[in-house]
Amino acid sequence: MTQTPVNLDLSAFEGCWQLDRLVKNAVGPDMALKGEALFAPQDGGVLLTERGTLQVAGQPPMQGEQRYIWRQSGAEIATFFADGRAFFRFSPVGQVAAAHWCSPDQYDVVMDFTDWPQWQATWTVKGPRKDYVMTSTYRRAASGLR
Repeated sequence: MTQTPVNLDLSAFEGCWQLDRLVKNAVGPDMALKGEALFAPQDGGVLLTERGTLQVAGQPPMQGEQRYIWRQSGAEIATFFADGRAFFRFSPVGQVAAAHWCSPDQYDVVMDFTDWPQWQATWTVKGPRKDYVMTSTYRRAASGLR
């Protein structure tokens, strides 16, 4: 197992990553996404574009895409939705937890950088119509998004 670099900052994420995501859903079908995550420099931060093929149990595959903005903020990384709304903040060292309230739903994440350059984000989401755990694993990719 590789140790997390002491100086892990926003620039360490730049480039293309293989993305594997599994959603275990208590109130609906399970889902899996295979694709790529591209962290591209933009306006003093990076634009994260996640794109891939989403497979929902019992349905044909479909294409999905999501974008976020990440910015360095001291020792932390501040994340934002693509429209600029604040999402959550984290320190990219070891295992860290963060949360986001999006009424009426609670989003809790544990990010694990202990096996860098592979890392994971596990979201536990609870709300009136939501109850799932989503685990995303990121590994350096040989090629980028096109």
